[in-house]
Amino acid sequence: MTDMFFASQNGREIPKEDKIFGISNRAKAMIAREGKDKVVNATIGALLDDDGKLMVLSSVSDVFKTLDMAECAEYAPIAGTPGFREAVKKDLLRSFQPTSYVEAVASPGGTGALKNAVSNYSSPGDSILVADWYWGPYKTIAQEHGRNLVTFRMFDENDNFDTASFEEKVKELMAKQERLVVILNTPAHNPTGYAMDEDDWKAVSSILGRTEKGKKITLVADVAYIDFAGEEEESRMFLPFLEKMPDNVLVLVAHSLSKSYTLYGMRCGALICMAKTREIAEEFKSVCEFSSRGSWSNCARAPQVILQKIYEDDRLLQKVMAERKNCRDMLLKRGAAFKKAAEEAGLEMVPFRGGFFATVPCEAPDKVSAQLETMGIFTVPFTKGIRVSLASVKEEKCRELPKAIKEAIKSK
Repeated sequence: MTDMFFASQNGREIPKEDKIFGISNRAKAMIAREGKDKVVNATIGALLDDDGKLMVLSSVSDVFKTLDMAECAEYAPIAGTPGFREAVKKDLLRSFQPTSYVEAVASPGGTGALKNAVSNYSSPGDSILVADWYWGPYKTIAQEHGRNLVTFRMFDENDNFDTASFEEKVKELMAKQERLVVILNTPAHNPTGYAMDEDDWKAVSSILGRTEKGKKITLVADVAYIDFAGEEEESRMFLPFLEKMPDNVLVLVAHSLSKSYTLYGMRCGALICMAKTREIAEEFKSVCEFSSRGSWSNCARAPQVILQKIYEDDRLLQKVMAERKNCRDMLLKRGAAFKKAAEEAGLEMVPFRGGFFATVPCEAPDKVSAQLETMGIFTVPFTKGIRVSLASVKEEKCRELPKAIKEAIKSK
């Protein structure tokens, strides 16, 4: 959209509709016309069962049913209720015992957490650094705040994390600006399913530590899918590396309840700070409260109370984790089925280790996605390929999709 009637463009690229929701709506319309058996809606970033119904953890639902309406209707503190702020830190850290100063501020999902990170730790005109495979709203958030989005190449020729490209872009941007926000989405990266390993994190720490003295970097770990990357403690192996980042680096973690607690529509998460000093942690809380007050003011109280109650009852927490494991195992089976079928079909995949999504690189992804739609298959085109939501497609269909995608790529 280039021409506005009354609204101000403000340097933003504003589409007529959101790409993902637009494609998903077309899939739903086709289902309504022709029946769900003739349509594969692989666009949705939410767990669906084999009948296409949204999966909700019954253990979480049971807690919700016990809530007092008056308590839920009350305004929550801007930073979140004290009980929630403690619970969400435990939810992220689990067995890891940090020595840093950890602070948390509630946000409407992981998106709100990212918004607070960008608005408070970069300046107008700055560039935000992300991988070239990235979740589209990163660009939206950057543009909303008058920032630019710059990408580094995520994978090298051997399908490893491209540390050389990462270093090149960090150096390039730090030569132009005094501070830099870097967003790394891991584990179970959206859209690829990649998870950074120990060597990747060591390289990132080394690179960020070599920046010019006096310049500041804020490293934001977007962990929206952390509980679906594998065993939950193992998927948190990177936390010690975050705490050991150089002194010029502030670590923030964008955490979300949407996936881990199937509270998608309740919009609750937190931005969590791992600071070297108490003063930095207190500053973090103050600036995020200020920004929150000027946008969503405060977050929904109900999901905050839910998480607090779960962490106050160890038996309930274990029930939630056991139920979530069943969902994760189902998702891992879908991913394994898709990956095996892709190998058999000779279909190239971007490095995949687990999570909600898998991605197929291709030329003209918009055309490939459109061709798939004529076959009743709905995917999301990215700049360099198409994303398939394993979370919303049953295992049987995950086995069938690679062959269909291969055919669509050939015929485009």
